[in-house]
Amino acid sequence: MKVLVVGGGGREHALCRKIAESPRLSRLFCAPGNPGIARIATCVPVRADGVAGIVAFARQEGIDLVVVGPELPLALGLADALEAEGIPCFGPKRAAAEIESSKSFAKGLMQRAGIPTAAHGVFTAPEEALAFAARYDGRVAVKADGLAAGKGVIVCGSMEEARAAVEAMLVQGAFGEAGAKVVIEERLEGPEASVIALVDGKSVALFEPAQDHKRLLDGDRGPNTGGMGAYSPTPVVDAAMLERVRKEILEPAVAQLAAEGREFRGALYAGLMITADGPKVIEFNCRMGDPETQPLTVRLRTDLLEAMDRAARGRLEGLSLEFDPRAALTVVLAARGYPGEVEKGHAIHGLEDAEAEAVVFHAGTAQKDGAIVTAGGRVLGVTALGATLAEARDRAYRACEAIRFEGMQFRKDIGRSVPSGEQA
Repeated sequence: MKVLVVGGGGREHALCRKIAESPRLSRLFCAPGNPGIARIATCVPVRADGVAGIVAFARQEGIDLVVVGPELPLALGLADALEAEGIPCFGPKRAAAEIESSKSFAKGLMQRAGIPTAAHGVFTAPEEALAFAARYDGRVAVKADGLAAGKGVIVCGSMEEARAAVEAMLVQGAFGEAGAKVVIEERLEGPEASVIALVDGKSVALFEPAQDHKRLLDGDRGPNTGGMGAYSPTPVVDAAMLERVRKEILEPAVAQLAAEGREFRGALYAGLMITADGPKVIEFNCRMGDPETQPLTVRLRTDLLEAMDRAARGRLEGLSLEFDPRAALTVVLAARGYPGEVEKGHAIHGLEDAEAEAVVFHAGTAQKDGAIVTAGGRVLGVTALGATLAEARDRAYRACEAIRFEGMQFRKDIGRSVPSGEQA
């Protein structure tokens, strides 16, 4: 099979690495890719959100399957455009991708399907938004309704913080059009977990659960980011809880989308809070998580290309994913300034030494004058396997110590304890 992976971050590097192991693969392309991906795939100079260019390349090369990593091309209708050309796509069409591109749509879908989630309201007027927040004494999550690159959520612990968050989105326009409408939710209590399912429109095949770390700083402090690290498996979700997530959340969501004429094919991500009342949805994403994809694919034993192809063609029934029993842990190395404006162009040293200990996924890198340099907020994802979570963590952090670039920042506590229940 000729395969095109769309995207150029750490998630896409992890997907390419796993797809490259498949005996069904004949040629692997990635648009636009990155220097790490270039070692295992042919990188194509087409932007991930360049729908017309991606479709043209796929048609020209006779691509058998397009695997879409990020959410933006899906929200722009890439899967729709590929289907019109008869090209199979792992990733939902625009109408189904709205489960991520519109948080208000997702909350409504959950209500219609009876899926457990937080109480919420949808607002465009600051006064009404603050009146809702006051019901919970400001202990709310304020979310931009549209896509904000994983950063459009502000978790508040007081009315002062809620007022600042509402002001930033609805008055100052901090997230532009994405934040012109906000969803405000009560804060749920309990540890978080991520469960991702491959979906073919009807059936689901679940990945083992993972745990993401959204806050920038140790101890779950600081601003929300796209994710500073992740590990799998997580003790928060045992086999019985995973079955509840399947029956109470993922299967009802897939069935409701289909009933509303929005058949979902691709990866459906459920960001969960494991409350005293059971699992509740914080958010749905229409694609694989980042950085959760990194530890999950390192543990995955099933042929990922085979599984994604079956999902894209509506033939997933009967497939279950198998995993290495060992734990995997990813530490994200970020640039100075992240999650805000970041410094770029700094040379990265020590990659070969780190790769002797762990798998180093490129996320925000570029090649300049023969050197690998920083080119984004999250620069690298350092991932290690271990017989225990502690062993995986020690190996990952030893690898991190080998890497150096100007302004490098990372959390020192990934996987050190079961999360405290901060909503992210």
